[in-house]
Amino acid sequence: MSKFESKVFQVPFSQSKVYEMVSNLENIERVRDRLPEDKVKNLSFTADSITIDAAPVGPITLNIVERTPDKCVKFQSVQSPVPLTLWIQMVPADESSAKLRLTVDAEVSAFLRPMIKGPLEDALNKIGETLSNGQLKMDNGQ
Repeated sequence: MSKFESKVFQVPFSQSKVYEMVSNLENIERVRDRLPEDKVKNLSFTADSITIDAAPVGPITLNIVERTPDKCVKFQSVQSPVPLTLWIQMVPADESSAKLRLTVDAEVSAFLRPMIKGPLEDALNKIGETLSNGQLKMDNGQ
């Protein structure tokens, strides 16, 4: 397994608000219009799973397999070119903000690792940026 990590992001919401947002994938509807159409097509989701057609990789389906309230949401690939696990981990920074990091563990050969490292870490960082810059608008305007 190869591990890929995002930077650590400061999020302007409490740890519990961030957890509420990322533990229910139906909240993606709030940012659907901000996703790059050339990279993400045929997006569908439920509260527990998401399927995207991510160019040039193809369709990827991730299911939430574990929720640790206010700390972590873990996803497992059901359909993807390589088996992978994604974690979104969050810790409190103070009463009104949190820090988060995204981590992917993927079965990638040593040959492919250098080719996918950059694009995968960029994708993780873009997700982290979206969460950290307040674009997700938590419930009741917070």
